[in-house]
Amino acid sequence: MKDKLSYEEKRELPDDVFGLPDRREYPMPDATHVRAAEAYFRYCPEDLKPRLAKAIMRRAAEFGVDVKSPTIEKYASM
Repeated sequence: MKDKLSYEEKRELPDDVFGLPDRREYPMPDATHVRAAEAYFRYCPEDLKPRLAKAIMRRAAEFGVDVKSPTIEKYASM
């Protein structure tokens, strides 16, 4: 999968690959997008950060991505 998803590609993804599935935000269909979600984590609304952090950690484990952000690790443990 390429780095940038088109609207059509994003629309076809299942809900479970999104960091915030109810909002269909932070798609993570592959390792590249897990890293992108990590990079864009700071833009997530504060009240949603624990959910997103847990999703990033889960998807990172699936793709063998090493999450380098101590902030994400902190939110994931909440």
